[in-house]
Amino acid sequence: MKFLKNNLLIQIIIAIVLGSVLGNRLPESIGRIFSTFNSVFGGFLKFIVPLIIIGLIVPAIGNIGKNAGKLLLITTAIAYSSTLFAGFISYGVSITTFPNILATEQLGNITESTKNLESYFDIAMPPMFDVMSALVISFLLGIGISKGNFTYLEGVFNDFQSIIMSVINKAIIPFLPLFIFGIFLNMTYNGQVFVVLDTFVKIIGVIFILHVFVLVFQYVIAGTISKQNPFMLMKNMLPAYFTALGTQSSAATIPITLEQTIKNNVDPKIGGFTVPLCATIHLAGSTLKIVACAIALMLVQGQTVDFTLMVGFIFMLGITMVAAPGVPGGAIMASLGVLASILGFDMEQQSLMIALYIAMDSFGTACNVMGDGAIAIIVNKISKSKTIPAEA
Repeated sequence: MKFLKNNLLIQIIIAIVLGSVLGNRLPESIGRIFSTFNSVFGGFLKFIVPLIIIGLIVPAIGNIGKNAGKLLLITTAIAYSSTLFAGFISYGVSITTFPNILATEQLGNITESTKNLESYFDIAMPPMFDVMSALVISFLLGIGISKGNFTYLEGVFNDFQSIIMSVINKAIIPFLPLFIFGIFLNMTYNGQVFVVLDTFVKIIGVIFILHVFVLVFQYVIAGTISKQNPFMLMKNMLPAYFTALGTQSSAATIPITLEQTIKNNVDPKIGGFTVPLCATIHLAGSTLKIVACAIALMLVQGQTVDFTLMVGFIFMLGITMVAAPGVPGGAIMASLGVLASILGFDMEQQSLMIALYIAMDSFGTACNVMGDGAIAIIVNKISKSKTIPAEA
């Protein structure tokens, strides 16, 4: 029971299976109870998402900019470039392969289905401001704090970040399995569940292959720059990779990541700086998954995947990933605002994104962590060639 309590992935899988099995077996009156919970919880999510954006992005930008030396700027630039590369590779492969793979899938808009489980009541929880306003406010405040001497304001937003993280960990993540159960219960009731499950299976293989490609590419660059064998570098990082598979957390894997990074001839001071930083700001594997899952969901719902729209989405997602906490499910929670504001995803579509993402969370985290090792090697080489002090 303790294993089940602490393993979000297993909880999500159980929720999907139970929802898919019980959708046509539970009395409608019972199903409506879960639909009512989903209505209330979905309303709360819609209310909290702008606050999550502010709570995560403002401290992230403020802290990154504070006393920023060349090493910090270089590491951040490389991490952001790696994240964008993963996002655009994911877009290119997804838009090329998914139309054929998912050609037989057709999922109508969940909220517009003629046969849905109705909730008994709704509770209106309008957000204080919309998602785009939250993003603009976050950037303005974060940049302002990073450039000025606003110690009190910085402390306020660091405390606010702690509150938001507590809300995510105690009021959102624990109830996600029940929320996803209700979504799949309703999809089974209206006959759409098998399309979604078939979509899950078809895209997981493609995303895993993309993860491998991105990692090989990162280490070929790191090996070329440092004049080391990229595959030996990858071999040394495997303990961190497999640790991340178990923890599903970049932050929890930092000690192992740092230990293995040092074995790749990285200066301990450079490793001690880049590994914890990248655990927070470098989420290439997570970006790859989010882009691929979003495209898959858009295709099966008959939406047009516009190139210009996706370019803006990937650039903004990359910035959002800088603010995403390195904890299980942190990346997808931070990305909900961008999914809503740019791609127009409603709460039901966002819940499917959460389910798709968490189903592959271990592999995405492992990709993030292993990529951190490659960035550390590159930064280590740059710091030596340019004589940038490690304590910058």
